[in-house]
Amino acid sequence: MNLCIDQGNSRTKVALMTDEGKMINHFIYKQFSSADVERLFDLYDISDSIISSVVNIEAAVVNTLHRRSQHFVLFDHNTPVPIVNRYDTPQTLGQDRLAAAVGAKSLCSNENLLIIDAGSAITYDFVSDKGEYMGGNIAPGLKMRLTMLQRMTKKLPLVEVEENELIPLFGKNTRDAIAAGVIRGIAYEVKGYMRTLSEKVPHFQTFLTGGNAPYILNNVRTSRTEKRDIRVEKNLVLIGLNTILIFNKTAAKPLKE
Repeated sequence: MNLCIDQGNSRTKVALMTDEGKMINHFIYKQFSSADVERLFDLYDISDSIISSVVNIEAAVVNTLHRRSQHFVLFDHNTPVPIVNRYDTPQTLGQDRLAAAVGAKSLCSNENLLIIDAGSAITYDFVSDKGEYMGGNIAPGLKMRLTMLQRMTKKLPLVEVEENELIPLFGKNTRDAIAAGVIRGIAYEVKGYMRTLSEKVPHFQTFLTGGNAPYILNNVRTSRTEKRDIRVEKNLVLIGLNTILIFNKTAAKPLKE
């Protein structure tokens, strides 16, 4: 069994997966420590592990993973991956973005791919049908936009939105005006990328992932002119990490006899 860890800005997502890609279990931690690693290894028959982080990883976490794993991958820009990375500065590319690209490619190997990760920030990444990561863009995320409207103005309130809330075209009060402006703005942003990309490549598959994906999905799909399906994979980064782990341990000699 493989232990895959995706440490983000606000939470850590963990999955137990097989080499065949089946997810056995998954967890979300607000705080993740070496004690949590020890507990997972004690509870489950884990042989191999991988960790990716957009923040600084505690040395104790890395040391525990390394000690208890037959194969351990600390995912960074030097880690071999099963796609070609065309990013000009691979050392600055977020590992979560690259892992999501690998995950999408493992699920849809022969297509051009638009990968949208709606987390703390929203990222838009493109992978060609030849398996080449061609780059992407970074935009403020949902909660970031709501927070900045409140912080950067004198009178606008901080608005919270419901996960499955259908947003009106125009708000009739300040709360709805902010919610509609932010969520519809993101929805139009998503559809704009899809529409522009469709003018440049003959066919592509769109993947949507990230904790804030449900907030925007229904509002993207309300467009009568939007023909392309959006495939939702909430664990796309973890799927990619599992693929990267398998790719590396298949090519490597065992770390322990």
